[in-house]
Amino acid sequence: MPDAAAILSDPADPFASLNNEQRAAVDHDIDVAADQSRPLLVIAGAGSGKTSTLAHRVARLIMRGADPQRILLLTFSRRAATEMGNRAGAVLQRVFALNAGQAPASLPWAGTFHSIGARLLREYAGRIGLESSFTIHDRGDSEDLMGMVRHEIGLTQTQKRFPLKGTCLSIYSRVVNSQEPLGLVLQSTFPWCAEWEQELKTLFGAYVDAKQEQNVLDYDDLLLFWSEMAADPALGPEIGALFDHVLVDEYQDTNRLQAAIITGMKPDGQGVMVVGDDAQSIYSFRGATVRNILDFPSQFSRQARIVTLERNYRSTQPILDASNALIAAALERHAKTLWTDKVSSARPQLVLIPDEAEQARWVCSRVLEQREAGMALTSQAVLFRAASHSAALELELMRRNVPFVKFGGLKFLEASHIKDVLAVLRFAQNPSGRLAGFRVAQLIPGIGAATATRLLDAVGAAAEPVRAVEEFAAPPKSAGDWNAFVALYKALRAPGLRWPADIELVKHWYLPHLERMHDDAAVRCADVEQLSRLAGGHGSRESFLAEITLDPPEATSDRAGPPRLDEDYLILSTIHSAKGQEWKSVHVLNVVDGCIPSDMATGNAADIEEERRLLYVAMTRAREQLHLVVPNRFFIKQQAQMGDRHVYAARTRFITPLMLKHYEECVWSNAQTAVTKKPMPDSVRMLVRDRARSAWK
Repeated sequence: MPDAAAILSDPADPFASLNNEQRAAVDHDIDVAADQSRPLLVIAGAGSGKTSTLAHRVARLIMRGADPQRILLLTFSRRAATEMGNRAGAVLQRVFALNAGQAPASLPWAGTFHSIGARLLREYAGRIGLESSFTIHDRGDSEDLMGMVRHEIGLTQTQKRFPLKGTCLSIYSRVVNSQEPLGLVLQSTFPWCAEWEQELKTLFGAYVDAKQEQNVLDYDDLLLFWSEMAADPALGPEIGALFDHVLVDEYQDTNRLQAAIITGMKPDGQGVMVVGDDAQSIYSFRGATVRNILDFPSQFSRQARIVTLERNYRSTQPILDASNALIAAALERHAKTLWTDKVSSARPQLVLIPDEAEQARWVCSRVLEQREAGMALTSQAVLFRAASHSAALELELMRRNVPFVKFGGLKFLEASHIKDVLAVLRFAQNPSGRLAGFRVAQLIPGIGAATATRLLDAVGAAAEPVRAVEEFAAPPKSAGDWNAFVALYKALRAPGLRWPADIELVKHWYLPHLERMHDDAAVRCADVEQLSRLAGGHGSRESFLAEITLDPPEATSDRAGPPRLDEDYLILSTIHSAKGQEWKSVHVLNVVDGCIPSDMATGNAADIEEERRLLYVAMTRAREQLHLVVPNRFFIKQQAQMGDRHVYAARTRFITPLMLKHYEECVWSNAQTAVTKKPMPDSVRMLVRDRARSAWK
């Protein structure tokens, strides 16, 4: 291997692009004896080049003589592991090109926690009571096995609703990964299942037995068994000795099980380097805990060194000033202040909007205006706390023929419960629509595919659809539910029905089925209420269904791709799915209490602090322009006994009056006028002018 001093003095220094803090991390204890090396924590602020730093550290170790076969690099996706290896390889390629043209070594132990865990378990299977031929269940397989066991031990025969197999697996996974007692997990995360604690303990025991009998492991087992090996007095040191260096990316996203693996393998912290940002710890719903990165310096027998990366290569300084002020109010954190040499006079905008509908129109107009000014749609993003928050905007984008791709959860109009409601309306509007009718019929307990097909055949052959539905012979066990549907269908086909009474009738009929079919009915019910509010903005059932039947993007998960027929498209994303991404312009919807922080995530101080970090992540995605949109009120239909009403919202508690100096406050009104505390930028003034012109056309 080449001598480090010679390389660093070479004009073609491969580390010349690093700043001082990055270089300090890369060179950490590089000339110190192995038994004196300290663990290293790199606090990498948003946009500070953490991936480059980690890749250069790998290259530096190899240049200094480390065996690539004894470097363990742990990431949270295969793509990240591959990118890290490629970047390190590129650095090494440049170095070795200057030194006899040697080829850089590969990193055979680079991968995700789960993939590395599977490999180690396969090698040590005989010593931990496993057969080396074990197979691994994916999420679907695990749910099916949980469901099978659930049925075998009689939990499907209970007189009260027992959690479905997917919910049971989620509870089990949370217990395993958080290392918390079942009772505490139920109380904090699944309170509606708390009454079933003893039954769940029995179920989980039977589930573990079934896995052992069938020689299968689920994803959680890959970490659990690895953690148990690392904690074993004999196996732990043996496995730790396989690696001279252990490097972990995105450490703020680790759970207690993953942290235990690292400390078990390397109790003194020798050769351990973790990179992350406590300010971006936002995945507690997956079992991750911010405590891992906050407590890391004292987790080993040797005190860890901390290197902080504060130079930001992404955003302008005004955006960073607002973001710094936000996170500085956190109750506990690793202190840092992001800075950049990207100067700008444009401060983030705090846009005050009358309501949700106006928010959708304003954001859509702003996005199109920026597109006309030369900013591609793909350079812009709209972020939100929950997937349902973009519903009104999606309809507005469809109406204006603006293509978009949505990341994070299902697209609002493609969620199963929303599709159910729309199917009922479509079947009433067009009885010949077999796809909608097939879906609706099977919502009724006791009616399966065969009966649904007979119903549709009868309706299709009849001159009068309502009479065909009334005369259809449903299975006896479906009698009560079937009669309720017949009454609904007659009402929906009645000529005197006035929109939007239709959707209220459907909602009243559907909600009991929603509660029967889904454990998270409360969340889904909120989506149905949102659809009902959107429907009220249309003049008829026909026009409403026509508006939302536009061809949307194919998929909305993290694997979604761009629309096939459009060269440009807007990005819609939940904040959770936006982490690690960046755009020139970012709009954040519903920056109000109740949305950010979510009213479902204010149960304790830890939840509220994570909501603060969530807003911080959203703000630090922006490179040049940041718009935080604050609707003044939300329209709520039929809440309890209070009837339809407007609920007024307040700006998020995370932006205090003292922080307002970092923003340009804009007030947008339904009267097509805008008032700002500072002179309006040309973009807003032009938008006001255009809206005023449209008022008298």
